[in-house]
Parts: sequence; C-alpha cells; structure tokens
Amino acid sequence: MHGVPAHFDCPSDAAEFRHAPHRSGIELYRAHIVRHAFEPHTHAAFGLGAIDAGVERFRYAGADHLAPPDSLVLMNPDALHTGRAETEGGWRYRMIYIDAPVLDAVSGERDWWFDAAVVCDPARARQTGRLLQRLWQAESPLAFDSLLVELLALLRPHAQVPRPPAAQAMPRFAAVIDYLHAHLAERVTLEQLAAVAKLSPFHFLRQFRACHHATPQQMLMALRLEKAKRLLGQGRAPAEVAAATGLADQAHLTRAFAWRYGVTPARYQRQLRG
Repeated sequence: MHGVPAHFDCPSDAAEFRHAPHRSGIELYRAHIVRHAFEPHTHAAFGLGAIDAGVERFRYAGADHLAPPDSLVLMNPDALHTGRAETEGGWRYRMIYIDAPVLDAVSGERDWWFDAAVVCDPARARQTGRLLQRLWQAESPLAFDSLLVELLALLRPHAQVPRPPAAQAMPRFAAVIDYLHAHLAERVTLEQLAAVAKLSPFHFLRQFRACHHATPQQMLMALRLEKAKRLLGQGRAPAEVAAATGLADQAHLTRAFAWRYGVTPARYQRQLRG
C-alpha cells in the first residue's frame, strides 16, 4: 500500500480504493488499520472480503463481531457498521463492494443474502484474498471480469439464494429512510421524522434505534457520506459534494469522510484516477 491518508494518527494506517473503469458498480478496497476507528457508515452494495492478518472488531446488525485471520467478511447492502483493530498490530484486509444489480448479472442469480457477517473458512478466505489481489492487478477488462465470476462462485456456498422471506420484508421505518434519502441536503428534525413514522418524537427515536441499531442522526450521516462517496467517484468537486449532501463545508466533508472510509475525499479521488 502506498502513502498514508493525512488524517491518520498512526503512520501504519493506510487504505486504498480502486474502480474498474469498464465495470461500474464495483469498488476494490484494501487496508492496514492499526489505530483508526471507523465511525458508523454504510455501503449501498455487498461488501465481500477476507482478513489477511490481525483481528477486526466491528458492530453490525446490532451485534459485535470479531474477524480473525483467514476469515471471510460478508456484508449485505445498506447495513450500518463500524470497524477497529482488536489486536495490537491492527488488521490487514481486502474487500470488494458490488452493487446488487451487478452481482445479480455476474452470478446469474437474484437476491443473494448473507446471514453471517463473519465466516471461519480459512481455505476459502485465503483463496478470496488471492483473487482480490489479482482483481486489483488485472491488466485487461476480460481478465477482471473472469476473476470476478471466479470470486462469486467461490463465495456462493455462503450465500442464501434466494434471500430469506424475513430479509425480503420491507424494514420498519422504510418511509423514514426514504425521507432521509430525499432530504439529505436539508436540516431534518426529530419532529419531522416522527411525523413520517406517525409516532411521538422520542417514542419514534427509541423505536428507530432498537430497529436499526443506530440513531436517526447516525443513519442520516451514514446516508450522506454514502452519497458523497458516489458523487466523488463521479468526479464532482468536494465543495460541491459537501453542499449537495447537507454537510457544513468542505472541511466537514473531509473529516466525516475520513472517519468512515479511512481516506480524505481528495485522496479517494486521486486513488480512483490512478
């Protein structure tokens, strides 16, 4: 890994992103994190990867998880999660983020779902890590696409297909989530959200937190930063992205983005261009 994001306190911390220019809806990521603790964030995509070394602790779906070396990390789209090192030397890992429609097209199946966020499958985890490294280094679109099919075939035994009925059901407060998406650039009040949910304000806040394992504010910030990430990936200027996602200014975007994704917005854009 080359270079260190400016905000990291520990010089051992580093994170990199890469896009495949010919294949939208896919993002590769690799990192070595020692001291940095990721704020709650989300990806509008499946997050599939492997731990190369060290142990990660993260909060996902209302529970704490430990991901040791040679384990798989399998996250469903739009799930809030955190991340920090559990071991003194941090942890090294690789991930691929795949939009659901792209995964459907590549795998030939609809409605993948993962029940377990961490799977102890050393042989498959090591193979996953090798395939993710080869995807990072792929020199042609055909090589990349062929490796992508191989990766999803490798992980298919751990997926539930089709998605279980309980996971297919519309989540509670779906209307509130839609409202947040539609008003990311605005100041949103507890009373507004409670009115959408047809509940009293603090009753709504307690129920929302119990359902989504996050407060409405945490969810709002996660959605704002996910949109910011997509806009930055499209080449939009950070100051413009900050305004479009309801953040105070470019400095606010820089801090919030780094806390959640491990790189500054400018560095993220440079990595994608590289």
